[in-house]
Amino acid sequence: MPRSLILLLSLIFLTPAVANAQQIDADVYESEFVWGINKNTAGGLIGGFMLRKSRRLSDRMFESYGLEVVNVKHSQETRRNSRTGNFYIYGKSNYLYTFRFQYGRELILFRKAPSQGVEIKAVAAIGPSLGLLAPYYIDYTTDRNTIISRTEQYDPNNPNHSYDQILGTGRLFQGVTESKIRIGANLKAALSFELGSLKSNVTGFEIGFLLDAYTQEIVLMPTADNSAIFPTAFITLFYGGRR
Repeated sequence: MPRSLILLLSLIFLTPAVANAQQIDADVYESEFVWGINKNTAGGLIGGFMLRKSRRLSDRMFESYGLEVVNVKHSQETRRNSRTGNFYIYGKSNYLYTFRFQYGRELILFRKAPSQGVEIKAVAAIGPSLGLLAPYYIDYTTDRNTIISRTEQYDPNNPNHSYDQILGTGRLFQGVTESKIRIGANLKAALSFELGSLKSNVTGFEIGFLLDAYTQEIVLMPTADNSAIFPTAFITLFYGGRR
């Protein structure tokens, strides 16, 4: 058999195997680090931020360690305009800043082809939550005919804290040093969609459900119903790298 024919047959039979090996190698990675911005049903325009480190346990399974920092709001919070044009939330007495520490597993459901397609993972995580309950300060006036203001934590029992006497909110992060610590736990279930076209980069989004539960009631609005449990739906846009 001519050498040229042997070479041609070898190429025909070996090329698919080589291509398949390259494809398998293209989506194999040992670790991943991502960060992202969170939007959820218990937060504002930007609900918070997340960091997550993952490492491979098996062909399709990863374990992860994560941190989420979010501002949790009461479902009845609405912004109002004061007569000075400043915004405030009437009836709000406390902020809740939550630090969620998470340990989880990620299962690859669908792999993406090299440089194209979408990788889909099922994500589950659990861990402790550390809540900082910080006072919500308002600027108000004791004389409806002036705009000379005082600053205090909102108190529904204070007659000077009526909606027509509130001029706005206090300074950003005012009262954080007076925060009270609240201990709880969190549980997350989600689907992650990775859209990156490069093996070393990660771009995508995660969508799912998260439950925060604390050991005692969290009073955010004294005149409304408050709870120790905060269920939320969320979407997180993330970016990062892998190797």
